[in-house]
Amino acid sequence: MMNVKIGAKEVSLKKVQKDAEDSYRGGFFCCEAVMDAIRSNFEIDVPKEVIGMASAMSVGAGRSGCMCGALNGGILALGMVFGRTEPLGPKDPDVNKCMSYSNELHNWFKENNKKNAVCCRVLTREFDMGKGEHKEQCIWFTGLCAWKVGEIMCRELGITNTDEAA
Repeated sequence: MMNVKIGAKEVSLKKVQKDAEDSYRGGFFCCEAVMDAIRSNFEIDVPKEVIGMASAMSVGAGRSGCMCGALNGGILALGMVFGRTEPLGPKDPDVNKCMSYSNELHNWFKENNKKNAVCCRVLTREFDMGKGEHKEQCIWFTGLCAWKVGEIMCRELGITNTDEAA
């Protein structure tokens, strides 16, 4: 059961990806940039404060180096759209469906990021933090996660991906 209003009837997943990457380049961290791109491209009727919620999960959960912040942003975005707001117990089909989407994103990201990992420390260990190649890789991860979240949302909500229609 969806608890937010989605205004978009069609989106370009390439644009979702580019917007997330540009949002990162423009000053947001990975997690915030994913939330920003999903919120705006899908015209989700939630306040901008949801981006602030993502701030604490950026840079591998607040620089702890654990799970990739872009992946955190994707999981938060899926929860924002597909998550529940009432405590209906562990057998609630809606929460289990939502968790299956986050698991799908997690596994897909791990398989498609060319490093077979989701840990920020593992993904970035050969780089100087926040500079050059490190930043470019994180921008790419941000776009990658935003694209996959968009793909899941299009599929599950019946929203047209205009990239496929072209």
